[in-house]
Amino acid sequence: MSWVVITLSWYIWWLAIGLIFFPLTRRLFHRFADQGYPFAKTGGVVLISYLMFVLGIVRLTPFTQASLYLLVSLGLLVSLYCQRRWASQTQPRPNWVIIGVEEGLFLAALLFLAFVRGQEPSIHGLEKYMDFGFINSILRSSHFPPLDMWLSADRQNPNGFPINYYYFGHLTGAVLIKLTGVNPATGYNLILASIFAQAMTLSFSLALNLVSFLQSLVNRVAIKVRSLIGYGLLGSFIVNLAGNLHTIYLFTTGYPPDQPLPFWQIFSGYHPEKYWYPNATRFIPFTIHEFPAYSYVVADLHGHVFDIPFVLFTLAFFLALFMGASDATHQPKTASTSQRVIFNSLLLGFLTAVHYMTNAFDGPIYFLLGLIVFFLLYRATDLFLLSAALLAAAFLLFSFPFSFFFKPFVSGIGLNCSPQFLVRLRQLGPFLFEPGNCQPDPLWMLFVLWGFFWISFVLLFIAARRRLRSRPLPFPLVYLLLLFSFGTVLVIIPEFFYIKDIYPAHFRANTMFKLGYQAFIMMGMATTGVFFLLRQWRGWRSWLGKLLLLAAFVLVFLYPFFAFPGYYGHFNRPPQLAGDAWMLTTSPDDKEVIDYLNRHIKGQPVILEAQGDSYTDYDRISAYTGLPTVAGWWVHEWLWRGSPNIVGSRIDDIVNIYQSHDLSQTKRLLAKYQVDYVIVTPLERNKYPQLYEHKFSQIGKRIFRSQDGKATIYQIN
Repeated sequence: MSWVVITLSWYIWWLAIGLIFFPLTRRLFHRFADQGYPFAKTGGVVLISYLMFVLGIVRLTPFTQASLYLLVSLGLLVSLYCQRRWASQTQPRPNWVIIGVEEGLFLAALLFLAFVRGQEPSIHGLEKYMDFGFINSILRSSHFPPLDMWLSADRQNPNGFPINYYYFGHLTGAVLIKLTGVNPATGYNLILASIFAQAMTLSFSLALNLVSFLQSLVNRVAIKVRSLIGYGLLGSFIVNLAGNLHTIYLFTTGYPPDQPLPFWQIFSGYHPEKYWYPNATRFIPFTIHEFPAYSYVVADLHGHVFDIPFVLFTLAFFLALFMGASDATHQPKTASTSQRVIFNSLLLGFLTAVHYMTNAFDGPIYFLLGLIVFFLLYRATDLFLLSAALLAAAFLLFSFPFSFFFKPFVSGIGLNCSPQFLVRLRQLGPFLFEPGNCQPDPLWMLFVLWGFFWISFVLLFIAARRRLRSRPLPFPLVYLLLLFSFGTVLVIIPEFFYIKDIYPAHFRANTMFKLGYQAFIMMGMATTGVFFLLRQWRGWRSWLGKLLLLAAFVLVFLYPFFAFPGYYGHFNRPPQLAGDAWMLTTSPDDKEVIDYLNRHIKGQPVILEAQGDSYTDYDRISAYTGLPTVAGWWVHEWLWRGSPNIVGSRIDDIVNIYQSHDLSQTKRLLAKYQVDYVIVTPLERNKYPQLYEHKFSQIGKRIFRSQDGKATIYQIN
């Protein structure tokens, strides 16, 4: 089937979900020009997935396509009821031109990234096995929590180990795959394209409504629709496709790997052939500072990628709160005010729970940002105390089905460059003072990464200096200042603190990565507002400011034009979306084994395959089927479980199962891990050169052999 037909069939489901849940987002975002139309798709998927998750946790409803159809139908009935109930209330009409543009943008973005992924759709390399394994394990689950595909049951845990990672985003992907009935290996690439399409349209809507809100600072004349669309496209590009100022190295001779040099020392004309796009995300040694455009290129379906649309939904919700507060500034407080506060607090609690379950760092980030928003709206009043208490309670309540089974693997908060007297203490409460953990960042490096946003931040103060003297400060400016200030704080935190994990040299990499990712989205959106305000700035100083911002924008604008071709080539291959097609040429035996298991094996019985290190091709069968294996990627399980022994203690047993000539020992070990199927392919023979395969026919039976006879599956009696 053509990739276009597959993508359009997938799109129909997105369109249906958006139309079904639009009455609900109209109510929530009724002050928006589009009344939150693009947010209906994201909100609908989140609601369906969360309800399915809770029903699966309490084992009330199995995770089946029929259950999802039922939930979608329930959503339709609720939306029709709400639409009928609210029909008598006066509501502004949405701008259908903007809605039409948003729907066109969603479809164009979906087709664009589907085409791009169609150039190299392989679910192979980096951490794609992990993400695909999570999705496949969820797809095989009848109830939740889903099983870890890289850690089978043992005598102490006869029911298996649940995934100990934040997987709600992967669950939303599994919901879409099961709902549409698409092949999971194709669905993986369509999920990524859908995240991109959502993010493009959500940031488009957020940007144009932000600019419309800022219009009140200039004059009361409504801004033209075509101008709003232009700002929407600008915000959508900055958040989703822009890079950082690292593209200035296009004009240098480049630098050795992991040894960045100051760009002013190596200026030497224009050298695009020397530019390697991943360096923009690994510029400061031993750290990670990625952003959405890079994520779309490398196509790992990690939690921070799944959370992009959810984050934009929350930022839009904050904007809606400020817009509502701006309208109600001179209105008396009534009983309905308390009702709105209760509803908003509960909804934000739900959203922060979704962030936490999708990408754990994002939960505390948006919980804290939500508290700040409530304080700015209600000050130190009873309404603030009420909203804060309800936010905390709702977060705990809505995240409980996940957190009950999740064991955090954070072991403390480290201090970067601890003074010697603290190093001697070693630890004080949750704070760690580790010797040798000192990585100060040069200011010029931070400017290369964040200079575009900080230039915008400074220009905001200059362009809006008169309004900044207003008391109280206008809410449109409050929103911009909040995004810039909070984003800057997130950037600065890793200069002083880091969340302790298992990585020694890269001890603050994850902290910088997760905080910086959210800072990029926040400040990227705020920068769109600065572009609008600069248009109102007059005088020769304004031209200097505009030229400076334009020069910085050109550098961030260039990034995707090097990143996408750098990964996908010249886009001259016939597109195809099957993420497992690469196996047909490189490891056809594996594909035959995987196809057999996916067709014939139901549930989640345990398989045994060769165990290997992280980022290798080992443990690919479990990843592609969702069937738990005895032990998977070592470092990943070490991170998730908090100990290297969780896999290390099993490695000798796996070696003995494959190589031992002692049948009784083999039987005992197979029973210990409840192994039902043993996989033998060229990869296993290479890993275990003394593999004794004949015994598996004695203690079980061969149920599959590949066409060339190199791959076999044995079912254990």
